Amino acid sequence: MIKLTNHMKNYICKICLALSDFFFFSISLTLSIACVHWIFGDLNRFIPTEQIQARMTSHYMLAFICVGWFWVRLRHYSYRKPFWFELKEIIRTIAIFAIFDLALIAFSKWQFSRYIWFFCWLFAITLIPLFRTITKHLLNKFGLWQKDTIILGCGKNAMEAFLALQSEEMLGFNVIAFYDENSKESKLVDTPIVKSVHDLWKIPNVTETQFIIAFEVDEGYRTAYWLRELSKHDCRAVTVVPSLRGLPLYSTDMSFIFSHEVMLLRVHNNLAKRTSRFLKRSFDIICSLLIVILCAPLFFYLWYKVTRDGGPAIYGHMRVGRHGREFPCYKFRSMVINSQEVLDDLLKSNTDARLEWERDFKLKNDPRVTPIGNFIRKTSLDELPQLFNVLKGEMSLVGPRPIISEELVRYDDDADYYLMTKPGMTGLWQVSGRSDVDYETRVYFDSWYVKNWSLWNDIAILFKTVKVVFNRNGAY
Repeated sequence: MIKLTNHMKNYICKICLALSDFFFFSISLTLSIACVHWIFGDLNRFIPTEQIQARMTSHYMLAFICVGWFWVRLRHYSYRKPFWFELKEIIRTIAIFAIFDLALIAFSKWQFSRYIWFFCWLFAITLIPLFRTITKHLLNKFGLWQKDTIILGCGKNAMEAFLALQSEEMLGFNVIAFYDENSKESKLVDTPIVKSVHDLWKIPNVTETQFIIAFEVDEGYRTAYWLRELSKHDCRAVTVVPSLRGLPLYSTDMSFIFSHEVMLLRVHNNLAKRTSRFLKRSFDIICSLLIVILCAPLFFYLWYKVTRDGGPAIYGHMRVGRHGREFPCYKFRSMVINSQEVLDDLLKSNTDARLEWERDFKLKNDPRVTPIGNFIRKTSLDELPQLFNVLKGEMSLVGPRPIISEELVRYDDDADYYLMTKPGMTGLWQVSGRSDVDYETRVYFDSWYVKNWSLWNDIAILFKTVKVVFNRNGAY
């Protein structure tokens, strides 16, 4: 049996991913024509029979050029990119090719059918990323996609790099070791720590391994040394993870001054732009209206179930909004009518509950929660009325977690970031552990979201929220 080298595995992966993209790009027009024929029956009035072959040929050419663009310019088959980052590039590229297709039809004076064009590119924009992901899963199953990785460093930055890689399964980085000659431990998160250069270079196929340099911010000399050493050993894949915790990263431009080791980062405050705020507000209104319309039967059902004990269905708890303005944050009532009295009695009599409340402002086993309240909390359905907060302009679909005024002091300097934007129905902390993460981490997630805002991040968080809600991760 032939043993495949890492180079051979990488080449097989590239070919398989490129073939997947080419096939599903090419087949999108065929599926579109079949779909239009199935819906309307008379295909000839949408695309004459004599033009089908020419359209197919031009579409194959576009498919070939698109795959070439992914391969050479975007390096999708060479570089391992995070899912949402890669998906954005795929959608943007396919949208550009859809416009090219329109121009080609116009210049060729072919008969244009908006139905065939729409379904064609809808299939392309759906099938290409879907089957690229499936292809990666299959390659992973056959042991071809995983790439052995060594992280240089054992500090906080290295640990953050490790956790980030673990959170993105489809990046395919299999961390086999850490390296740090100064470490006193033999393992880090059950992964061995190599402590000598001699042992490092004895690792099989080490020059084909992915190296990630993740030393601390005050260890720049070690980063420079290892970049030089890895270059001397002809290592093919080296990634540097600079310690930039706290700096905005999204939409930040990098440049440098020639002949000087000075990196210039131009930081964009996206939420300070009127166009960005208009885009976010428009997105909120359109999506909220659609959800309200689609969920109307569910609204009425929950209204009926919650009010069976004689209390109101919806209550508004005061939360801090943009610029410090307080507003009533709507929720379906999930607690008993005399909830405040029950809470006061509990905090007086139960020390553990009082400490938990002071730490998190919520209780994991809250005696005030009703049976229907427990269900709607677990499924996050209690937050559906916040859609009306969104329509009123008090909240956004995605944003920092809405907090009460007493919590603001715990944000310290990051309170400024919280007050810059509207709180959201969902946000980064909800899709990153929800109630399972500590309060400091929640604050970090909220400030990171504001500093790195983009509409694409909002869309990604909304899709991640659906998964979190169905899995009921960290909800109580």
